Amino acid sequence: MRLILIVMGALWGAWSGLLLPRAAHRLSVDPEEPWNDHCPDGHPITGPFDGWLGRAHCATDTTNAHCGPYGPRTPAVSTATALICATLAAATGPHPELLVWLLATPVAVLLALVDLRVHRLPDVLTLPLAAATLTLLGITAALPADAAGSWPTALYGGLALGATYEVLYLLNPAGMGFGDVKLALGLGTALGWYGWPVLVTGAFAGVLYGAVYGLGMVALRRAGRKTAIPLGPFMLGGAFTGLLLGAFAVA
Repeated sequence: MRLILIVMGALWGAWSGLLLPRAAHRLSVDPEEPWNDHCPDGHPITGPFDGWLGRAHCATDTTNAHCGPYGPRTPAVSTATALICATLAAATGPHPELLVWLLATPVAVLLALVDLRVHRLPDVLTLPLAAATLTLLGITAALPADAAGSWPTALYGGLALGATYEVLYLLNPAGMGFGDVKLALGLGTALGWYGWPVLVTGAFAGVLYGAVYGLGMVALRRAGRKTAIPLGPFMLGGAFTGLLLGAFAVA
């Protein structure tokens, strides 16, 4: 059964990952700017859902020739998303919360891509991610199936981690964006599902990953002490670590 889940998770991740480069390109804009609606060569982006779904390729109206891919490298994104989903499936096994993790993974990868490109975590992703995670975990907890976590702890975990990051933001607004605070709501909810120790571990891992990256960049003289770094990918990496530890502990 677990092998089937791993294969299905990998297939879901590979397919959903194919759609992320276009969305990452469209969302990679500065605050207050409209979403990108043209490829780098100036062709309008069209397709289902006002051009949000589809591969990161476009064609001109006159030659019907592809101008080439744009956005992050599609094979790399698809492979990474597939590996993350497969790993979560292997760790979680036949517990209903696995569906929540698989649905959230493409959104998490998309957030990481956008933050790496423009140091921004769009509200259109962070807030729905938090709300959807909390709602879906609530449904999971109500199912007669063998859920492995606690919905009340997920709720309190989201509030706790969000409040912690808000305090950090107020103390040092130059060190992080308010998008990190909003992202912490969803990550705290997911981590809190497996309990407070997992929440603390995942949150600490995210801070540690970011610190190691920042120190490495300084050591390589590719950044200074005051250079801003995107925290989102490291917060997400820490949450991924925490979820794996929590899932393996209850497997």
